[in-house]
Amino acid sequence: MRPRIVRRQSPIHGYGVFANVDLPADASLIEYTGERISHDEAAERYGADRNSGHTFLFTANAHWLIDGNRGGNLARWINHSCAPNCKAEVHVDIDGDERRDKVWISTVRDIRAGEELTFDYAVILPGEVTPEERAQWACRCGAPECSGSMLDTPLGRQLHGGG
Repeated sequence: MRPRIVRRQSPIHGYGVFANVDLPADASLIEYTGERISHDEAAERYGADRNSGHTFLFTANAHWLIDGNRGGNLARWINHSCAPNCKAEVHVDIDGDERRDKVWISTVRDIRAGEELTFDYAVILPGEVTPEERAQWACRCGAPECSGSMLDTPLGRQLHGGG
């Protein structure tokens, strides 16, 4: 059977994930998987470096992150876009175990075979964001409505011409 999505070189950044077949709107595609770690564990593992502009960490909730670097799957290669064709949704564990909350990527519109899958990272950095950090989290999506930033802060969006 032909896989629905595949990884290959991306014009946005490094690798990306592409539709291998036509995908309908509102289709659940893939769970973002990886090791569950606390915010403190992430700081120990990756340091306090907020300036990389690159991460495989996905916030599942206030207490847990998913580290796509360890035990991650294809979802970790989905790039950011200011005009995304997918969305990331947290599915809360039915028994209330926050460690088991999941993140699923689904389509927001029909996607043609060969099109790159993207979602809005909406990165939130604690505290005041420096100009250097804004530069590191610059967006490369190329969409006409590109805000110029992967950051989800009013200041980040305003400085790059977004809403």
